[in-house]
Amino acid sequence: MRVLLRILVIAAVALGAAACNSADSGANASPVATSTVDLPRSYTFAPAAITVTAGTTVTWTNDDNFTHSVQFKDGGLPTDPLVMQPGDHQAFTFTTPGTYHYQCSFHPQNMQGTVVVTAP
Repeated sequence: MRVLLRILVIAAVALGAAACNSADSGANASPVATSTVDLPRSYTFAPAAITVTAGTTVTWTNDDNFTHSVQFKDGGLPTDPLVMQPGDHQAFTFTTPGTYHYQCSFHPQNMQGTVVVTAP
């Protein structure tokens, strides 16, 4: 019985550590240099953090079975969500350097992203 309890405790600690590490893959992760973001069947933006140069058009593609959106959370950008049905895509051109945060307006607690725009 003690051995089983130890195994369960070790498994719980390992799962907790894995969950903490996976949180780093979200919008706070190091930005990836790309202009495309996928919405896979997992309620996430992949990659969640990207970097582009000013003047780049970023395209989000909804590969999930559910409707999602891109809704910018920072001022100076459109506030209406860019809604995507399954299989659809949306695009936005970033013209000004800065860090821009966005979310899915339907699933804001799970789906967060960041675009870092640098000077050309």
